[in-house]
Parts: sequence; C-alpha cells; structure tokens
Amino acid sequence: MLPEHAPFTPDQRRALEAVLSGLDPVQRGWLSGFLAATGVSAASATVAPAAATKLTVLYGTESGNSEVLADRTAKEAKKRGFQAAVKNMSDIAAADLAKAGNLLVIVSTWGDGEPPESATTFYKEFMGASLALKDVSFSVCALGDTSYDKFCQTGKDFDTKLEALGAKRVTPRTDCDVDYEENYAAWLNTALSAFAPSAPAPAAAAAAPAAPGALVEYGKKNPFPSEVAESLILNGEGSAKETLHIELSLDGSGLVYEPGDALAVLPVNAPDVVQAVLQAAKLTGTESVEVKGEGSKLLADALREDYDITAVSRAVLTKLQAATGSTELAALLADDAKEKLKDWNYGREIVDALETFAPSGLSAAALTGIFRKLPPRLYSIASSPLAHPGEVHLTVAAVRYQAHGKARKGVCSTYLTDLVKKGDNVRVFVQPNKHFRLPDSGETPVIMVGPGTGVAPFRAFVEHRSSLGHPGKNWLFFGDQRYTYDFLYQLEWQDHLKSGALSKLDVAFSRDQPEKIYVQQKMLEHSKEIFAWLEEGAHFYVCGDASRMAHDVHEALLTIVEKQGRKSREDAEAYLEDLKKTKRYQRDVY
Repeated sequence: MLPEHAPFTPDQRRALEAVLSGLDPVQRGWLSGFLAATGVSAASATVAPAAATKLTVLYGTESGNSEVLADRTAKEAKKRGFQAAVKNMSDIAAADLAKAGNLLVIVSTWGDGEPPESATTFYKEFMGASLALKDVSFSVCALGDTSYDKFCQTGKDFDTKLEALGAKRVTPRTDCDVDYEENYAAWLNTALSAFAPSAPAPAAAAAAPAAPGALVEYGKKNPFPSEVAESLILNGEGSAKETLHIELSLDGSGLVYEPGDALAVLPVNAPDVVQAVLQAAKLTGTESVEVKGEGSKLLADALREDYDITAVSRAVLTKLQAATGSTELAALLADDAKEKLKDWNYGREIVDALETFAPSGLSAAALTGIFRKLPPRLYSIASSPLAHPGEVHLTVAAVRYQAHGKARKGVCSTYLTDLVKKGDNVRVFVQPNKHFRLPDSGETPVIMVGPGTGVAPFRAFVEHRSSLGHPGKNWLFFGDQRYTYDFLYQLEWQDHLKSGALSKLDVAFSRDQPEKIYVQQKMLEHSKEIFAWLEEGAHFYVCGDASRMAHDVHEALLTIVEKQGRKSREDAEAYLEDLKKTKRYQRDVY
C-alpha cells in the first residue's frame, strides 16, 4: 500500500497500487531502475532490501584484476543494502572464514594452476584446514586464462573446499577468461540476488551523454592512444637478444601510475600471422564477420585487431573439433589423453591445429567462433612519474623462436618491435599492482633482484627514491647473458652509483665464462651482508621469470637466512613467511 502522504490523487493511488500489486520482484526492480534513469525517485516502487545484511568479499590477485572486481562487488552490494567488507587473502587467516556468513570469493589462477603470489599462504592454510563452515553461504568467481591447461584451477579449488567444509553454495562457480566483464557482471547479479532474493538490483541507468568539452576517461574499457616518443634497442650489436626501451606519452590521458605498477598494451596480430591463418582456413580475408561489440568487419581486419589467433588450448581445440567433427582431434581431447594433448600443444599454435584437423578449411563464421578476444599484455613499468612526468617507459624483450619447423614470435613483443615506430600510437592503460610497492619510509633499505627485463621496475624504484631524495640504501642484483652486449641501462646504473642513489650493484653475466653464473650465486657470495640488511629492516624484491629464476632466488635467500641466522630450515621458512606477511618480501614474477 502507498503511504497516505504519497503525492498522488485518490485515483492515481488506486491505479498505482493496482499496478504494483501485480508485479513480481524482478519487475519492480526493473521499474525502479527505469524511474531512476529518468530522474524520478522510485522509493515507493522498490522492495526494501534486508537491513544490514553482512557480506564478505574475499579476493586473491596477481595482476590486480581480482582486487578491482572485489572493490566493484562491494560497491554494488552496498547499493543493494548489504554491509559489505573487502578482504585480501594476504591479510586474513583461514579460520576467519567461519565468521564470514555470506561470502563471495574472487580469485585468479596464475602459472600452472597456482594461486596468486599474495594468496599462496592463505591458499595452503585453507586447503589443509578442517573448519566447520555450515553457517557460511558462498559463491566463487574464478579468473583465469584458457590458454593454460589448468584454467581457473585456484577458483575451482576454493569452490570445492568450501563445499567440503560444509559451506552452502548459493550459485554455481563462474569461470572467467581474460575477457571477463560480461561473465563477472552476470555472476555478481545472480550471487547478490541469491543472498537477498527480495531485493533485486535495479537495472543500470543509461549513461548520460557527456557534456560538451567533458574530459574523456581512459582506462581498461577505453584504452588511451599513447604516442611512441622513443624506441631504442638496449642490446649491443652481436647480442643474441633484442630488448627495447620504449617511451610512451601520457599527455592528455589522465592516467597516473606508481613504481611497481604495470602498463597494459593492446597489440594487433602481425600481417604474416593473419595470412597464415587465412591460408590454413582456406579463406581470403574479404569475408564479412560479426564481431561482438564491433559489428560487421572484414575477416582479415577482425583477425588482426580482435582475436587471439595464436594461442592453442583445450578450449580452442574443443571448439575446433565441434566445427570440424574431426575424430582424430576428438581422440586427442579425450580424458585419458591429457598427456598426449599436452605434448601436441607444446610449441604449436592455432595455425598448426587448422592445418592438421581442418584440412578442408572452415567458413569465416566457424573460424572466428574458435577464437577468444585478443587480450592485452602487461609490462612492468620502467620509469618513475617524478623522473619522467607525462611519460611511461617499458623494457620489452622481443620473443622469437623456432618450433615444429616454423618461425614463431610473441604477439605483443614483436608488435612493439616490428610494427610500431616512433610517432605511432599504441593503446594502453595502467594496471595497478598494490602488492609490489616501495617501503613507506624513505629510510628503509631496499634489495632488488631483477635479471633481464626483470630490472624494469627497479629502474623505476631507484629513479623514484632519487627524485624524492630518500636516504635509504638501494642494492641491485642484475643478470643477463653478456656484459658487453646485455648490460641493460648500464650507464644509468653507473650514474646512480656515482650520485649515491644506488648504494650497491652486483651483476652476473651467464655466458662470459665457461661456467654459467646467475644472480642467485651472487646473492650467496654476499650472504652475510644481505642478512644484515634484512635484520636492519630491508625490503626484498624479485622481478622476472617465475619458472626457474624466482624459485632459485627464493632458495638462495632461504639458505642465506638459514646459515647466517643460524636457523633450522623450518625457522628460515617461517622467517621468509613473516617477511611476506609484513610486505617486506615482494615478487613480481611471470
């Protein structure tokens, strides 16, 4: 019933009451959104949400996407009447989940089915826990990448474990690929509605047109066309490597960043790669196809600009098998052939799958149907905004190799190397990384380990501390193949040593002597001093390859703490774990 003080005539009141009484909750929610979008208060037409329903939004993130979505989730939940709290897996204990009540989990999977770096400790603790979670209701949104075999594995693990501990799953887990916006939005609406079915979300109001002269907001949904101000090869002639230093303009973008953040670059596929795919599919490229969000485009343009046409995965092969009916591919995708599939995939690309399993070709629609959206690539930012205002710098290694008799190349690295020239525009946005930050105090010592392009964020770190006049000591361990050709930013490091901005520099060049030397060996040579710095409160940072380097550096650091601190292996591991929890041991690995 409408209240007596409602500003309607008796006839209007009766008419409105008749309409409202015949609406279900979803219809009322839609009407509320419609009235809100037209600037009319719809308070009398909505069903009030349950007061102060508590909701915990738990996230684990590697690149920052899960954290962004967790914040968005809490914001939307508060609009619907929830008392929402956001929790980082790195900041809570597994036992805390017993008090969560309503729980939404947003977690990414990294590497070979592993949890994010910052969530590793919580993940291990939770997976080994024997909690009673019968009073917890939950839903999981898993972020992943279908180009990896263990797609969304961490989210799957959380979903399974929560149920095993007695928690009630209110909506099915949603697994999101790199293009996650649509799936995430559907999951969020369904999950929040499940927690509070009497309070459906009002439909999103139509965005008001921008006022004349209003600033354009750039970000993930609207990347900034950044002009390339400089592009230089850092390696000397004769090097086996091809590493670029790229300077991009941020003038007019409104984009801001901090040392430790990443820059996302949206590449396009190389013309020769596009042509190879067209040839394998027996198409010309002049066919018309519908691209989601783009409308009708020429196939060649869509392959160049919109689709990931290289990364072969189970998801891609499954779609290809459905399109071709290939019995050979069906056998390879069978549950008992996982190792065979893994072996077949290694070093191959989508073009190989087309040639092998679709020898008669595909229609344009069938071809585009097997692809996912071309994802952006993240690069650690190699500059301080204080040292280079209005600019952002990258350190990019061109990826080129041979596999199965064909020349292969990295999509984005060779896009920046081969296709982009000075004066061209590159679409970019900033990806914050709050888990890779300089110490709050400018007096805190810093130890940085960054071989190869892993040195990029440490160039930013040293520039930033120097620009701020911070007195804290800075120690860099750098490694690459050869001193003569591959000493990235050599002159800059020497200048920083002279000025005092860099206190110590230790280098390891693996191929300048018969026995290879790596950064972890240099660390062990300075065990006593590294431990002394740690005892002084130093922060320890690692950036670069996760598969071997980061593991080897961790083992070296563990050995240093064990021997110099006269600790057992277990106590040394606990020492490093405490460094992680207090943000004094941070890694940006890939």
